[in-house]
Amino acid sequence: MNIPNRIREHRLARRMTQEKLAEETGLSVSYVTRLESGGRNLAQKHMIAFSKALGVKPADLLPEDAEPAHNVVRVMGRIGAGAEILSEFEQIPEGDGLYEIEVHFPVPEDAIALEVVGESMWPRYDPGDVIIVWRFGNHPDEIIGWEAAVETEDGRRFLKRVLKGSQPGTYDLESHNAATIRNTKLVWVAEVLSVVRSGQWRKLDANARRRILRKATKS
Repeated sequence: MNIPNRIREHRLARRMTQEKLAEETGLSVSYVTRLESGGRNLAQKHMIAFSKALGVKPADLLPEDAEPAHNVVRVMGRIGAGAEILSEFEQIPEGDGLYEIEVHFPVPEDAIALEVVGESMWPRYDPGDVIIVWRFGNHPDEIIGWEAAVETEDGRRFLKRVLKGSQPGTYDLESHNAATIRNTKLVWVAEVLSVVRSGQWRKLDANARRRILRKATKS
């Protein structure tokens, strides 16, 4: 599921070319083009760069009728970075997940979180980190060369860098310090939008959830 954005609208309002916007954000022209056309989702890590380049608030990059962002996200399960996680009891996107956490930045309604287990992606990711991804994911070919949450055809869930496999319809899953898993078929893939480091998030209990709801109601 690709989430629309207003990058093109704001770029044209400033009479800025895609080439200039790519230069200002440090991204490629092809990446900017795909973002504007809806071919890629706008990641949290890029929202600040685009908002600065376009002279708008990060929230202005989202559609006017988009669901309001909030600081609570549901952890739908655990994801293996070296460890092997079976998704049988932690279904995505239909399941209820494990618990909710509060983070220090707004999270879109269609985002979910996964807790990292294992060390094969260290030093990029540590055990206990939480990654935030789009609930309904991407097509694997959209994120070749990028780190992503993936679920394999046999039900294993990993955090890996996705590469093209040598056989049609398959992909290689690359780690920073473990052997590459080769020629794997994938049933779900989601680009990593943001990372919350271990110790920078907290699990919500019932009282904390009520406090956040009361605060949101008053605002």
